[in-house]
Amino acid sequence: MNIEKIVNFIFEINQLKKRKTSGWYLAGVNNPPTVAEHALRAAQIGYILAEMENANSEKVVSMLIIHDNVEARTGDQNKVSARYFSKKQAEEIAFQEQISGLGEKIEKKWKEYFNEFEERNTREGIVAKDADWLETAFQAKEYLDLGHSSAQNWIDNVEKALETESAKQILSEMKQTIFTDWWKDLKKMTYKKL
Repeated sequence: MNIEKIVNFIFEINQLKKRKTSGWYLAGVNNPPTVAEHALRAAQIGYILAEMENANSEKVVSMLIIHDNVEARTGDQNKVSARYFSKKQAEEIAFQEQISGLGEKIEKKWKEYFNEFEERNTREGIVAKDADWLETAFQAKEYLDLGHSSAQNWIDNVEKALETESAKQILSEMKQTIFTDWWKDLKKMTYKKL
């Protein structure tokens, strides 16, 4: 374990708060969320989805928190830009370099989690990937409701990719919901007539 490396790693992952998710620019969105914002909501979706699917929720959340760390170095590559180089290879190299020096226990576990997420070869890997995709679909629905009609493409692609029944149920309900519906019953009129 290398304390200097740990400190630099913590500074490095701050870049995730500055990196925008790039695919939304293709849909005409001017100020898309950051990679960190995406990861936070994906992790929370992952916890819920893991509980629904009887998977290890802490493991799923861990996968979702670390899998985008590479984007501090590689940036967020959308599906168009990723056509022109090996995104998987670049991310594997960046991830290995990032975790080197964080300690053998962390390196081993995070590499295992990273691979499970990428390969979807465990229940938790499948649930984590579904959560990641669901977060993208929720973001797309918000943009769709705001008038970005091309965001429907993201929802359609996620719908084809989802593997768990719980994720499919969540997506089905999401498609029927306006993204602002969550607060309508919470709004309280404070004005009183005299």
